[in-house]
Amino acid sequence: MAQQAGTRNRPLSPHLQIWRWGPGMLSSILHRATGIAASVGILVLLWWLGALVSGPAAYAKFAAVAGHPLGILVLVGISYSVIAHGVTGIRHFVLDTGAGYELEQNKLWANVCTAAGFVLTALFWAALLLR
Repeated sequence: MAQQAGTRNRPLSPHLQIWRWGPGMLSSILHRATGIAASVGILVLLWWLGALVSGPAAYAKFAAVAGHPLGILVLVGISYSVIAHGVTGIRHFVLDTGAGYELEQNKLWANVCTAAGFVLTALFWAALLLR
C-alpha cells in the first residue's frame, strides 16, 4: 500500500537532554542574548540624549540615576552587551564564510570571543574610571 505524502518516518531532531554544552553553543547563545540586551540599552542611550538636550535639570536627574551603584551596574551590563555582541558577531561573520567549523578551531575561537567580551569591557571601564 502506498504511503500518503508526509507520512514517511523522518529523522527527529535530538532532544535537548542529550546535547552537551560546549563553547560554541555558549558563544552563540551569548550572541543572541547580548543582541537583545544591547537593543534594550538603546533606550538608555535615548534617555541620556533626551536629558542632554532637555536642560541641566533633566541631565542632573539622569546623572543621579546613572551614578547610583545600580545605574553603574546597568551601564556596565549595556557596555558588555554591545562589546560582546560585536566580538561574537565577528566570529559569526567568519563562520558565515564557511571557515572555522573545525572542532578544535571552533572551540578555540568561541572561548577567545567569550573571554574577549569580558576583557574588553573591563578595559573600557578601566579607561573611563582611571582617566
